[in-house]
Amino acid sequence: MSPTALHDSALSFPGLIDAYWSPAELLTNAVILLHLLGALLLGLMVGYERSYHGRAAGMRTYGLVCMASCALTIIAGFPNSWYGGHGAAVALVDPTRVIQGVVTGIGFLGAGVIMRSGFNISGLTTAASIWASSVIGIMVGVGFYMAAMGLAFFSAMIMIYLNSAVRLLPSRQAVAVTLRFKPGVRPEEQELRRQALERGYEIAGGSLTIGSDKGCQEWRFVALALAHAGAPLSSLASELSGFEGVDGFSLSHARN
Repeated sequence: MSPTALHDSALSFPGLIDAYWSPAELLTNAVILLHLLGALLLGLMVGYERSYHGRAAGMRTYGLVCMASCALTIIAGFPNSWYGGHGAAVALVDPTRVIQGVVTGIGFLGAGVIMRSGFNISGLTTAASIWASSVIGIMVGVGFYMAAMGLAFFSAMIMIYLNSAVRLLPSRQAVAVTLRFKPGVRPEEQELRRQALERGYEIAGGSLTIGSDKGCQEWRFVALALAHAGAPLSSLASELSGFEGVDGFSLSHARN
């Protein structure tokens, strides 16, 4: 369609809007939605493996990122369907360059909401949802309305209901532990691991860090529950309070 013809069709506003909901456009949107659903399921599968092993990024983060990445890739394969089928006529610049700039800029914005405190990392899902929201805006911008609504729906369902569903799946609780010992106390790593196993936990490999200040050692590590749930934090806190040689401690759920 030439720019002149497009201008003439634009005079009929209902006709221009109808182009975005034509049978061909709806079929393209349906194909995109199927790709999004497949990417979401695969992303959730990978995320569950990470979540089961107590890693920071879990199912919500992986699902959002995988689905949004699929959305950007799949819309690039249907340039003739952009802007209601008028992409060649209205695109004065390459839209993919605009998309690249938007995605890069939003990536920096998402990184700003990720916070780390000790072994706890928060904001990963928020960052992923911000990035997914930018992809929703891009899809609306190029005219894939139905697919954009599907992506928004899937994203909202992930953030609202996925945590409840995850509780029904086998998982391993991750606990961030900080132990501060009294001056002169020199704990043994093997004894610490044995004590953790007796309470249904194991120390995650590579997570143990040891520091010393004014003769007092401080041990930090992540403990992973061996079963669906280890001893609750309240029970662990009660036991640690009575341990000889422990001057102070901190327990918290390692979360994302």
